[in-house]
Amino acid sequence: MPAAITPRIDELRAEGVEIVAGSLTDLAGVTRAKYIPLHRLSVFEQSGMGVSPSWSVFCVDSGIAFTPSIGVVGDQRIRIDPADLRLVEEKVAWAPASLYDQQGNPAPLCTRSLLADTERAAADRGLNVLVGAELECTMLAPDGGHATTANWSPYGIRTSLDKSAFLVDLNATAARAGLAVEQLHTEYGHDQLEVSLAPTTPVAAADAVVLARIVIGRVAARHGMTVSFSPVPFAGEAGNGAHLHLSLADDTGPLLSGGDGPHGMRSSGCSAVAGVLDGLPDLVGVYAGSVISAARLKPGNWAGAAKCWGLENREAAVRFIAATPGNPHGANVELKIIDPSANPYLAAAALLGSALRGIDKDLRLPAEVTDDPANSEARPLPADHRTVIELLESSAVAAEILTPAVVEGLAAVRRHELVTYGDRPPAETCQALRLAWSC
Repeated sequence: MPAAITPRIDELRAEGVEIVAGSLTDLAGVTRAKYIPLHRLSVFEQSGMGVSPSWSVFCVDSGIAFTPSIGVVGDQRIRIDPADLRLVEEKVAWAPASLYDQQGNPAPLCTRSLLADTERAAADRGLNVLVGAELECTMLAPDGGHATTANWSPYGIRTSLDKSAFLVDLNATAARAGLAVEQLHTEYGHDQLEVSLAPTTPVAAADAVVLARIVIGRVAARHGMTVSFSPVPFAGEAGNGAHLHLSLADDTGPLLSGGDGPHGMRSSGCSAVAGVLDGLPDLVGVYAGSVISAARLKPGNWAGAAKCWGLENREAAVRFIAATPGNPHGANVELKIIDPSANPYLAAAALLGSALRGIDKDLRLPAEVTDDPANSEARPLPADHRTVIELLESSAVAAEILTPAVVEGLAAVRRHELVTYGDRPPAETCQALRLAWSC
């Protein structure tokens, strides 16, 4: 065992840790893990644990969407950095893993490595990037039904205080795990919870999303509940979002404030937002591409179903938040169409990659939509599942930002959902996949 890792093992042992988990989030948005005894930590870091290439194309229902590039032959390794380990359960520590080939190179379908590459591309352009995440989920009874049967009051003090023991435990557990929670509250939908995380660098932000889902799930279990991260857990009811906020700065300051463009945007900031908008139709399959996503991505759901942007416009796909005294984090944009079926690393890579593409191409920002997009000429984003997959597969933009290999794999797992669930009644599909994205 390398001497350098011994102190980390001693620290973890002092915390009571006995086993260590490393997890990957696959292209279907499902997080999967392998475990080792603590004393083998150095192996998890250096050579990693073996996994089949099929891990990348596992589907929401445990099917496998083999592609021309991925079959039954081959092996890959998942590796972790011991510095990333967090206590997530009694005697269990977790860290996000990256996927490598047998020669130690990042695997083509490693979404965490893809996001890291995109983060480096921003740094190469002299840009500092911050990403913040909001997680919405639905609290469930052990049988998969609603956790409560009483009338629900959105954001209500009664509904939140009824869950105060859970919320207090969640806050304390998140703090022990090193998860920076900024706010948590009961939401609009029946038994819906939202947790907002502090902005950080892109890879760290996506890691935090996975950690938050794990923590929320484990704390809920202690309180006799399960948690659904489905885009629509119950047909006809409120859906769950997974919004990402993005801000950019260079050595002269923020790109989204301090300029003479709309709401203070600098010209490069305008181009960044234009890039996000320009890529949206082709990238819906990344952000909201599951067979259930279309049920959420509709006008009136505050899901950003229209291809437009606007200041504090919650029906626009891109909501602009200006630099004001009421905004301590400074100007940023929120991409509202993302739902929990999206791989968070892939969603962040697509969002940042689209912004960089807009800057590189000096794209022009369209006119702002200042009212409900339904009352404007803003085009609705594609939502039909088959159309979303076909747009993704044929998109030069998606191939440029995400690589052809990732597009091929993502389209394959989403097409599996289309074939398996596309003709089923919505209520049946929502029930079948209610816990598919839970950790």
